[in-house]
Amino acid sequence: MMQGSGPDRGAQSSPLPAFDWRSCLVAKLANTQPRHAEDEWLIPGLTAEQSRVYRDFFPPAPVPAAVLIPLIERPEGLTVLLTQRASQLKRHAGQISFPGGHIEPGDHGPLAAALREAREEIGLDARFVSVAGYLPDHILLSGFRVTPVVGFVQPGFELLLDEREVEDTFEVPLSHAFEPVNHRTRKRRFGPDRVDVEVWDIAYGVRNIWGATAGMLINLYRLCAAQTGQDVGAGSPEQGASDPDEAVESADE
Repeated sequence: MMQGSGPDRGAQSSPLPAFDWRSCLVAKLANTQPRHAEDEWLIPGLTAEQSRVYRDFFPPAPVPAAVLIPLIERPEGLTVLLTQRASQLKRHAGQISFPGGHIEPGDHGPLAAALREAREEIGLDARFVSVAGYLPDHILLSGFRVTPVVGFVQPGFELLLDEREVEDTFEVPLSHAFEPVNHRTRKRRFGPDRVDVEVWDIAYGVRNIWGATAGMLINLYRLCAAQTGQDVGAGSPEQGASDPDEAVESADE
């Protein structure tokens, strides 16, 4: 059993001045509910308007899934808890994700699925999680419709990793994940028609948060971006080889 270790002190620090991300997210997410309507589906990292351009490429019957975006309330500021998938997995080995997965028949909606998966994968007890709200469903072109559940996590929890699925967990300061200078964009081609889609990467020390995981963080950041005076999309273009459709590992098991 392991305690939450806090953010990696060896990674680069965020240059953003202090901003009350918690208050902004609480206000923006207040009273939100899961939104499954197709016209609200987002491609990770894209706005609703940008996502509609690719509607013809959406899977016809995507599998419902959910992830927990765990924001830990550290004294020095919010951090986001991420997992690194086990290296022996046949799919998505070693990749970075949020805890989450399929919505099972016994789950009472996305919240129950996200909390169950967080408990099963990393041992996070739901007693420490206070739900802030939901982002619109994110559509993965591999065939999944993922509901992101945003939750504030009180310190004091202990993690117990399912080593069959998760190799490691780590925390990233939310101010770092939301700093535009750390965002990179690139084009990725999908499907038989080889359509180009913009995808995102967020560098953090030796780690790279990418694909759907990075895209969901970008869309969470968009909720408060206007109040920071920063422009979403200010990141630099960069080429990469990661597959963005596999970034939310647990949703494609």
